[in-house]
Amino acid sequence: MTIDFEISNHIATITINRPEALNAMTPDMYAKLSDSWLEVRDNPDIWVAVVTGAPQPERAPEKQVFSAGADLKQTIPQKPEAFEFWQTQSNQILNRGLEVWKPVVAGVNGLCLAGGMTLLLATDIRVASEHALFDLSEVKRGILPGNGGTQRTIRQLPYPIAMEVLLLGRRLSADRAANFGLINEVVPHDKVLETAMERAEELAAMPPLAVRAIKELSVRAQYMPLGDGLRLESAMQARLSFTEDAKEGPKAFAEKRKPNFKGR
Repeated sequence: MTIDFEISNHIATITINRPEALNAMTPDMYAKLSDSWLEVRDNPDIWVAVVTGAPQPERAPEKQVFSAGADLKQTIPQKPEAFEFWQTQSNQILNRGLEVWKPVVAGVNGLCLAGGMTLLLATDIRVASEHALFDLSEVKRGILPGNGGTQRTIRQLPYPIAMEVLLLGRRLSADRAANFGLINEVVPHDKVLETAMERAEELAAMPPLAVRAIKELSVRAQYMPLGDGLRLESAMQARLSFTEDAKEGPKAFAEKRKPNFKGR
């Protein structure tokens, strides 16, 4: 049971790799996932991240699981110490509020359940298998979908659909999720990772500093007044104008060639 982490051509690939347990995550796996997101955030050689789940060879395509979320047998019995409530930065993960301004692509190659779905809600570009299903059914177990489940679902789905998912614990099919804008693309099952990597390669070809600025501005815009957002936008635009990439883009356009962005 592990979290696999690879870097190639400015793309970090994170794989939830516990297929024998439907990629359910243990406390140790969450700690490794936290380390992975910190590496994505802090490593200057990483410009884009892709997250996916390891396939389960013994299961049919329509029964594959991206992640079943937290392994409740290992997480629920744990009783945290009182002081841990205030350790808000401990083992930070993407869906718990870690600020990662590099774009994250999700390759959802099967059922996306509970903590798997809250992870999805914290990504930026989402590719899903035709067999994918999306589920936040924690209410049926007397708990709530933490790590952003109650916060991001209501922001990313229409209100009555969000309530259907959160209060009734009903699943969304891939097509229905796409219709509501929860995912970008529905592709054949065997094309999920390939398509996710194609999107990551597109992002890796973009000027990385501009991409990060746009992501940060767009995310923060959900929580700030328009005037403050416009002011921050102007400040970031001024900062970007002094970068090498901001000079390379127009120069490459004028010379009718592909730009060579360096993140500087």
